Amino acid sequence: MTRLGSCGPHSWRTLTLALIAIFVGWPGAQVLRAQDRAGGQGPIRPVEVQGTVQPDSVPNAEREASAEQVSGNAQNPEPQPGENPNPNPAATYQPVTWKNLPIRILGDQKQVWLFPIHVAQGQHLLPTASVVGVTGGLIAADPPIMFHLRRNAAAFDEFREIFSGTNTGIVTALVPATFYMYGVIRKSSYSEQTALLAGEAYLDSAIPHVAIKLVSRRLRPNAVLPANDFSDTFFKSHVSVFGKGSSFPSGHAAGIFSIATVVAERYRQHRWVPWVVYGLAGAISFSRVPTFAHFPSDVFLGAALGYTITRYDVLRDRTH
Repeated sequence: MTRLGSCGPHSWRTLTLALIAIFVGWPGAQVLRAQDRAGGQGPIRPVEVQGTVQPDSVPNAEREASAEQVSGNAQNPEPQPGENPNPNPAATYQPVTWKNLPIRILGDQKQVWLFPIHVAQGQHLLPTASVVGVTGGLIAADPPIMFHLRRNAAAFDEFREIFSGTNTGIVTALVPATFYMYGVIRKSSYSEQTALLAGEAYLDSAIPHVAIKLVSRRLRPNAVLPANDFSDTFFKSHVSVFGKGSSFPSGHAAGIFSIATVVAERYRQHRWVPWVVYGLAGAISFSRVPTFAHFPSDVFLGAALGYTITRYDVLRDRTH
């Protein structure tokens, strides 16, 4: 990679890491400051309780009873009411706590592992076929893509140093940590809920992706011998009980997309938030390919797992 001026590799690395930190911290700071300007508390949204809707016009006593029936809705309000409200019920009631987090994860995993039964019954056929089809197509395209990258590996030396697994892992952890620390310091229950939901989503996506790793045992691109053309990589690697050593799917992609989906759904009233968080998730996920840590198909399936498990399981309506 050509270096401009007199800047050395360490200077470029420091500058890029600083830009990544700003990319992570600035959107979160803007969202949290907007929440403060709104007072950090919004009115209780109308919620459905046993088939009836409790509007804002009902007496205060009935409204308080409704809030209790939905398990603490008043403790988890919208950050800014009235502007493109979040339609996802799980973002506004049934709050997650450190105490109920294990039970929630068990319930989430039940939904995940029962999913094949729903598909066999004819449900979710189109999205499932789409994910499987794209993953299969990328598996076929993996060898020529990685062969091309290997021939031009020198062009990505600086990139591999900046977007190492350690650096991208730190950035991934900073997102929920920022929301949680802000929530504790400023006593913002909504921010704390966002952080806890992000942790729940991360763990929920980690369990199935580790299970798939244990079965697939795919070699990582950097473990493929120079004489190999990347075409015979499945069922070849030695893996630990946590899937370490297996490439398929990408844990980085699953983790960052699960966290990004929580933030995007909870703060979607700010139209730029989904673009920023999904852009960050895409950049971190893509970085795993030029660093030869994962194949493109690994990254796609990991991202699909992180998004779908979070969007349709972690953030599902839990009142039914």
